[in-house]
Amino acid sequence: MSAGINRREFLRQAGALALATPIAAGRADAQSASKVAPITMEINQSPWFDGFRQLVEQYQKETGNKIELDVNPFAGALDKIRNSLRAGAGSYDLMAIDNTWIVEFLDGGFLIPLNEIDPNFKLDPQISTYGGTVFWNDKLHAFDANGGKLIGVPINGNVEVFYYRKDLYDQHGLKVPETWDQALANATKLNDGSRVYGFVHRDDRDSALADFANYLFSFGGDIFANSSAGDFTVVFNSPAARAALEFYLKLGKSGGYPTPGSVSQGQMIQLMATGKAAQTVAVVGAWAQLEDPNKSAVGGKFDTALIPRGEGGKHASRAGHWIGAVARNVPRDRQIAALQFLTWIQTLEHQIAYTRYGAVPVRLDMGQTELARDPKYRFLKAQAENSKVAQTYAVPEAAQINSMLSLRLNECVIGKAPVIDTLNRGAADVHELMARSGRKTGRLPDLK
Repeated sequence: MSAGINRREFLRQAGALALATPIAAGRADAQSASKVAPITMEINQSPWFDGFRQLVEQYQKETGNKIELDVNPFAGALDKIRNSLRAGAGSYDLMAIDNTWIVEFLDGGFLIPLNEIDPNFKLDPQISTYGGTVFWNDKLHAFDANGGKLIGVPINGNVEVFYYRKDLYDQHGLKVPETWDQALANATKLNDGSRVYGFVHRDDRDSALADFANYLFSFGGDIFANSSAGDFTVVFNSPAARAALEFYLKLGKSGGYPTPGSVSQGQMIQLMATGKAAQTVAVVGAWAQLEDPNKSAVGGKFDTALIPRGEGGKHASRAGHWIGAVARNVPRDRQIAALQFLTWIQTLEHQIAYTRYGAVPVRLDMGQTELARDPKYRFLKAQAENSKVAQTYAVPEAAQINSMLSLRLNECVIGKAPVIDTLNRGAADVHELMARSGRKTGRLPDLK
């Protein structure tokens, strides 16, 4: 399989009009898209999937091109991607890949840089790169916005945001919290036991790290000392991590949910939608479901904000965006077709449509549109604020780390392990994994 093609061949196969229309102008009509090969895309079932599905349907209607979506549960999507990319011939041409999963495939060379498909392809300057996480440096084995290759286009800006019941805040005279201590005080006032829980965590054994990372980062902690510079010294058991986990447990207890350690992402969103949870941190992609009168009892009653900062820390949000990336092990005509779709979705008009369909846009200028002034889309401000402080733990072993640490954290939440043991054992698990992978690593001394 040839790694790439020249510009002339691309234009011949994909059609000059599809690429001649300036993306930055924010428009792409049906006439600008050429006929290309049908493609298959792997995507996970998630709160934002329905919006993406509707955008794909619009693309097919406007262009006449076909995209078959293979929809999988979150827990099974990663294995589907792995199996396809490692096969001799891939089943998927285009894949929706979580920002933490993608490093594994970049490090293995399974994804084709977009400029190997079209040397002149550029990302629209208004598309957020979420800290440069769409550029990969093979030598550093890390994301690199300055010297890396463009490896994909963000397809969902699903950062975590702070959700709160605005009607209850108004009723109790509460202010939107700047700090986690203020959020804790609000949770104590709002918790009335059986009717409304003051705060609810997503803390099940499959994804507890995804929730806790917001607290870890905002208290000044991290998993590695400096992974983007190749320093994989494990710092998960730092004093900052201890402060974050102790607070996390305290907030959960004050929130009052009776069965901590059991809440998945879907259940957490459902608790908000039924009016049982007064506050939480969740992906902004949950917004559409919470506003839908057919699915939610709290439409128009809640709002979003910048995630609070921890004591001695800063505002931080776990990056939850998804990236559209093209497989290397599929025919060239399907790579071209996948890139055409990634070109099409970047425009302002299609990002506005995407938002109206209930998904989360990836353009930085969405907050300047008329749509942002519509109360129905009031999340756009919080999305932008949290996108600016988004962080992630980007290493090829990220999926394994998530599994390891989520299990450790879940055991702590349900009372099976104390805080210090949880952090020390979690750090040891990650250190052993990184050492086996041949990384430059080490770990902090055990907490006492």
